[in-house]
Amino acid sequence: MKPSTTAAENLSPAFPARAAWGTAGKLRAWQAEALEQYFHASPRDFLTVATPGAGKTTFALRLAAELLSQRVVRRVTVVAPTEHLKHQWADSASRVGIRLDPNFKNSDGKHGASFHGVALTYAQVAAHPALHANRTAAGRTLVILDEVHHAGDALSWGDAVREAFDGATRRLALTGTPFRSDDAPIPFVEYVPDEDGIRTSSADYSYGYGRALEDGVVRPVMFLAYSGEMRWRTRTGDEMRQQLGESATKDLTQQAWRTALDPEGEWIPAVLRAADQRLTEVRRSVPDAGGLVIATNQETARAYAKQLEQITGEKVTTVLSDEKGASARIDEFQESERRWMVAVRMVSEGVDVPRLAVGVYATSTSTPLFFAQAVGRFVRARRRGETASIFLPSVPILLALANQLEVERDHVLGREPGEEVEEILLDDESMEQAQRAEAASSELEGSYAALGSSASFDKVLYDGGEFGVGGAIGSDDELDFLGIPGLLEPDQVEALLRSHQAKHSSRKSGGSPPPDQEEESSEPDHRALKKQRKELQSLVGAWARRSGQPHGTIHMELRRRCGGPPVGQASYEQVQERIETLRGWFVGKR
Repeated sequence: MKPSTTAAENLSPAFPARAAWGTAGKLRAWQAEALEQYFHASPRDFLTVATPGAGKTTFALRLAAELLSQRVVRRVTVVAPTEHLKHQWADSASRVGIRLDPNFKNSDGKHGASFHGVALTYAQVAAHPALHANRTAAGRTLVILDEVHHAGDALSWGDAVREAFDGATRRLALTGTPFRSDDAPIPFVEYVPDEDGIRTSSADYSYGYGRALEDGVVRPVMFLAYSGEMRWRTRTGDEMRQQLGESATKDLTQQAWRTALDPEGEWIPAVLRAADQRLTEVRRSVPDAGGLVIATNQETARAYAKQLEQITGEKVTTVLSDEKGASARIDEFQESERRWMVAVRMVSEGVDVPRLAVGVYATSTSTPLFFAQAVGRFVRARRRGETASIFLPSVPILLALANQLEVERDHVLGREPGEEVEEILLDDESMEQAQRAEAASSELEGSYAALGSSASFDKVLYDGGEFGVGGAIGSDDELDFLGIPGLLEPDQVEALLRSHQAKHSSRKSGGSPPPDQEEESSEPDHRALKKQRKELQSLVGAWARRSGQPHGTIHMELRRRCGGPPVGQASYEQVQERIETLRGWFVGKR
């Protein structure tokens, strides 16, 4: 039976959603499928899990339009993680005839009569849950919980969301990453025990990255991993050296990773230059393609922006936090053809900047949740043949996350100790997490000083495969991958990657001596070879300080003059020849 309405329930002006949706474009197959499933069951709660970039907002607003048109509900409340997303939701809703007030304040009490509802943040709900419970009870309300996992960010937030929206007529929960690294249950999400009694979140509809990739809804992602030697000093005064990506303890990996991200070192400027070079190649085919650097904190973000401005000669958009003016800067960047934006977390989730095509993961956060959200900023497809390119440190946990991009996860409660996904948190998603990380590792804070870093190309990860044999910055081993065209079908990208892999492997093997000859000419004592490499690195560092040249440039010149492979594959004699050559530079023998 059609619900009865009172004059108070009628909206003014009349709700125009059906007409607006008639010109809003055709729904994607998954959106139509999810809507059909929803209206077949007409549930009070519905959890939709869809990969970032798939179009969750479009699906939710179509559902809202139908429920309003059928008068199942007469109000809509959207809850989002950030201020920027509130406004983004309101803008998207207005295009289909749904008027949401993103400027609503708790002190207002109720929204204006010209609006169908409001857009809030989770923090706003947590500040006054009773107010929003009363607003929800005042009329039949659809509550859309965007990125609903944020409702579990703190126990108080979860309790507030339950209190505020327990009386809602309908609740639609959305997420692209339905897993958390903690055990906090997410409100209004059903948890079903598995055969071992472990409670796992149950989605009503799921649309994963793998299926979205097959449908052409999202872009494939090419990850370019960079290694290099890191040097730092511990609290005890010990100088440490570590090749980024080599097997090491968790503390050593953390400190090497942190050293790589230090703006004073050479690793991050080298990677930024490579990323900008990749962006230039992409823009040959996609002229408005943009890049995003995701930084750990405000200080490093400013430093990275300054370095990018020196590299490109162009102004860089900097978004430091969810602060006044940040939304306007993001919108301005989206509407411009500016090359680069640098941000701290804010652009990691939900923010819609479809022209982003190249990213630099320059943050120390490694939770699966954050990584998936960050990658999600680059995967929204606009035209056939686009491929996203993301540069990242060659750190085992990041490489594992990149290789597992297509794995769908559910939120698990009651996980046994030691079963959780390994995380490395350095400087950190929040002060509270930073303090926990500090307590967990006494070697990190107050005991560490970065001394220097160098960068080298490691490999490319694409569609579960690894390509490349490493190489110096600026070498053909790197440039071939940076120069992959900006518009190619996924199978063409893979074919080109395999072609480069075969060419590089052949070049490496062709330049190596036969096994018996290699055994005779190589230095038998690995300790002596390590000592030689250390001496070479020391001399390179000294020449870099004198000449102002980057370490990578010096290594390339030495290889050009002396021949041979990168330092990591060079023999004792080859390293010694470079040492002698470099010593000659100091006395004017160039």
